[in-house]
Amino acid sequence: MMQLKPEVLDGLAAALRGPVLQPGDPDYDAARRIWNAMIDRRPALIVRCAGTADVCTAVAFARDHGLPLAVRGGGHNIAGNAVCDDGLVIDLSGMRGVHVDPDARLAYVDGGALLSDVDHETQACGLAVPLGINSTTGAAGLTLGGGFGWLSRMLGLTVDSLVGAEIVTADARRRHIGPRQEPDLFWAIRGGGGNFGVVTRFEFALHAVGPQVTAGLLVFPAAQGRDVLRQYRDYVDTLPADVSIWAVLRQAPPLPFLPPPVHGQDIVALAVCSPRTPEDAASVIAPVRAFGHVLGEHVGAMPYAAWQKIFDPLLAPGARNYWKSHNFTTLSDDAIDVVLRYAASVPTPQCEIFMGLIGGRANEPAADATAYPHRNVTYAMNVHGRWNDAADDARCVAWAREFFAAVTPYAAGSVYINFLTQDETSRIREAYGPNWDRLVQVKQRYDPDNLFRFNHNIAPAG
Repeated sequence: MMQLKPEVLDGLAAALRGPVLQPGDPDYDAARRIWNAMIDRRPALIVRCAGTADVCTAVAFARDHGLPLAVRGGGHNIAGNAVCDDGLVIDLSGMRGVHVDPDARLAYVDGGALLSDVDHETQACGLAVPLGINSTTGAAGLTLGGGFGWLSRMLGLTVDSLVGAEIVTADARRRHIGPRQEPDLFWAIRGGGGNFGVVTRFEFALHAVGPQVTAGLLVFPAAQGRDVLRQYRDYVDTLPADVSIWAVLRQAPPLPFLPPPVHGQDIVALAVCSPRTPEDAASVIAPVRAFGHVLGEHVGAMPYAAWQKIFDPLLAPGARNYWKSHNFTTLSDDAIDVVLRYAASVPTPQCEIFMGLIGGRANEPAADATAYPHRNVTYAMNVHGRWNDAADDARCVAWAREFFAAVTPYAAGSVYINFLTQDETSRIREAYGPNWDRLVQVKQRYDPDNLFRFNHNIAPAG
């Protein structure tokens, strides 16, 4: 990196409302630390933006001084795109405001807000945005990649509820975009990742959900996994869109509703969520119990915001993480057998394989309605390698890669962009599918010099 003169850095600091951090500053190491502990990068500058004006200033500074530029929202991205070496990081983590207009059923969400921030404000009005499943995830990164979670079958993807946005593009210009205002750019940010600028505010349509939902877990022994997963797959075909059931294969954590002898055993957990009352959901959940011998169950009414945090302890920051992912239109018997084989050989108790159920309303739009193209997907399978000791890197990464290769013949040939790790650049076109060429053209128009390249990059046409 070029050496910037002190007076240049002083000028940057004077133009900002938020602070600028450099190596050696007291808060620098904490500010460069992100969710995935495998990522250890040292930016030259971290601009902790206090508002959109700071973002405009930081974008212009990086552009004018030829600095690599990364953008941090929640810092949860598995690939570590929130930080870069020897460049400038635009840190939005101080911009976590969420304003709800309950009459218009709209939420205005700042670029640094976490899912928990959005849920906290919207659920106070009995409203929700269909978001992800880990409350510490940044709303920006989730949305820009498409976004799916417990409500997606009923309400669509996160981007399907996005009705407008404020974005700072590579010319350091603040733009308000929507279906009628720069529609190509608005189309592109709904699944095209951070390739087109820094989104400082999202405008979401809200939906009546909660505050109470019916949710919980039914846990089966892995020894019955083949029967459980085959019945699960068949049952999904009849499942109402307002019920979501995800499958998770791992070693049982010490959940209070599981008998102590079950802790640490290989299990298949089916996670259920529906906005229905327990009475209304009972007829849908009852057949699931018959899939096998239930080792433990905890399903009932609970606050939606609490359910959104239920897996946070298993996904806390500070661990080392490596993922591989496939989309599936269906789960064949052979694919199920591969899943069970690798779930029985997890290298650490924190590793897991989960199948996020999508379908329903999420599959109704056309593939080109948004930049997110995968409107035929039933399951997004994530192979989640997770461990604490760097000495385990090789075997944990190898396990994830070997499973990924073994299950590839049965997959749909597409992938969710937010699940790509930093070594999977060859799969970026796979993630954008038939929308690739249009995304390249939008990139050429708004970022011809590829300033926003520290991401799953779409290079401009030029």
